[in-house]
Amino acid sequence: MTPPSPAPGALGATSLRGRLSRLFALQTMVGLGGVCAVVYVVIALTLAHRQDELLAHKRVAVERLLNEGGAVHDLASIRHLLSDFMAGHDELSLAVRQPGRAPVFERNVGRRMAPLHKGVGFPVTLSAAVGGPGWVELGYDTSNDEQLLSRLFWTLLTTALVGTLAVSASGFVLVKKGLAPLNALARQTATLDARHLDQRLDLAGQSEEIQPLLVQFNALLDRLQVAYQHMEAFNADVAHELNNPLSILIGSCDVALRRPRSAAELHEVLSSNLEELRRIAVIVADMLFLSNAERGASARRAPPASMARLVAEVVDYHDAVLAESQLTVRVLGDAQAAVDTGLVRRAVSNLLGNAARYALQGSRVEVRIGRADPRHVSIGVHNRGPVIAAAHLPRLFDRFYRIDPSRTNADRNHGLGLAIVAAIAKMHGGTASARSSQSGTLVQFTLQMWESSPDGAFGASDTAAAEPPGR
Repeated sequence: MTPPSPAPGALGATSLRGRLSRLFALQTMVGLGGVCAVVYVVIALTLAHRQDELLAHKRVAVERLLNEGGAVHDLASIRHLLSDFMAGHDELSLAVRQPGRAPVFERNVGRRMAPLHKGVGFPVTLSAAVGGPGWVELGYDTSNDEQLLSRLFWTLLTTALVGTLAVSASGFVLVKKGLAPLNALARQTATLDARHLDQRLDLAGQSEEIQPLLVQFNALLDRLQVAYQHMEAFNADVAHELNNPLSILIGSCDVALRRPRSAAELHEVLSSNLEELRRIAVIVADMLFLSNAERGASARRAPPASMARLVAEVVDYHDAVLAESQLTVRVLGDAQAAVDTGLVRRAVSNLLGNAARYALQGSRVEVRIGRADPRHVSIGVHNRGPVIAAAHLPRLFDRFYRIDPSRTNADRNHGLGLAIVAAIAKMHGGTASARSSQSGTLVQFTLQMWESSPDGAFGASDTAAAEPPGR
């Protein structure tokens, strides 16, 4: 029983839209948070620098006032000067003291708070009348700046959060809109099935990043359509090829069982049925061979051998059939190649069998051996006979394909011979081809050259003996 398809979001799948929206929100939060943090740090450093500059400037002013004015003014005058200096500076605190004596001057000292206070101390020279050397403590109350920084912090934090939410919401909408073509593509894909193999995905409206994927997907659909059509045709051909012998067997057995038969009659029936069973076995064996070849099986390589000698052995095997058609065979050329000799014999046997069926009686068949290119050896069989139309040439190597739609000689030729030749060529890293003209028809296949004899993945040489011309 086929398990149901997983629903969207099942098996731990995540939403692309949700993931993009979350990443967009995270990026926005990090970006806005980083900008707000930089603004806060810059303003905090600026305020701290301004505080330090103010204290340094006021220290110079106090030193000048006390060092210069202290020599000509009495205590009351100095306090008056310091009071004028502190006017309008509530954020400043000032204390002028002398060891063992009452403070010379104090202003805003009692309001200082250690966590929110920045100060500096330095010595000054007072007049002898005032008491001589003194010590000044100058402070700055940073509470106003700290309140400003606090308001700035919460303002920036709120701005970052609200901005992130706003951008995330708009980003979610934009991501949804941006993924709309993919959703349309998913709906298109859902309509594809075996009943609509001609449909293709529409590239209109898709981004240029997705279009190459769609082009490849449509190309895959093209290949699947061709493969499906071939499979349907193959299934129909297989059913037809097996139906005939099975119908004959059933009819023969049915007739034989209608009345008592003698041993001689039963022997004749069984002999006839055995021929049909052997034909079915041959078809099944050939189908299994082609199935293994299409799954990527490769040939086992034997040590390099003479192709001309291998062809001569196959010609000797077909000698009786060739003589019956009054055909002569000539082998032209030679080449050394490391091949699966059993498979190559089978391919050459199938080609010679075709030549014997279609060559003009009394003509000559040529087996041509040569180099197709520096890396491939070619073996082709040329015969004089009816010209094959160009429309048929590309399909000669299809399974069960026959030029004659009436299936003449179907009892001796089930249409897999050239398909097997093409499969053997593929297993050797080569190809099969055919051409036909008034001068004759040439069907050939190529074999890839090997310097060594590696073991292949398919042990066909044990079962790939040369087949009779009827194949």
